[in-house]
Amino acid sequence: MADEILIFTDGACSGNPGPGGWGAIVALPEGRVVELGGGEARTTNNRMEMLAAISALESVAAYPESVLVCTDSTYMISGVTQWVAGWKRRGWKSSTGEAVLNRDLWERLDALAQARRGRLDWRYVRGHSGHDANERCDEIAVGFAKGRPV
Repeated sequence: MADEILIFTDGACSGNPGPGGWGAIVALPEGRVVELGGGEARTTNNRMEMLAAISALESVAAYPESVLVCTDSTYMISGVTQWVAGWKRRGWKSSTGEAVLNRDLWERLDALAQARRGRLDWRYVRGHSGHDANERCDEIAVGFAKGRPV
């Protein structure tokens, strides 16, 4: 039995904005692996990346184990681990004073991260580099973006 939950995520968008999809793989402590996915008719790639992580983290909220999220989105990793604290201090304004894009999703992601404080790590995985789990998440995300769930 594993002592950690392993999550892989990816987002896809045809056009930016355009039809998009997200995919996630969640490896649970008891050895079960769950695939998640969804999509929106008009969205952005960044929103899909974030929804993949949010949905996966929400799906394991009742588990006490630590979580490792592997993603190819440096935007999401930087945002949740570095930028969000400053955005909150500045009333959800960027360093240039503009409203933070995707605030609704950043607030959800931040709440999930805070709930797992000390039990959540983020790891960058290069996209489209042949990593099986990342490639499968991409396949799920692209399928939903094209309206053909896999």
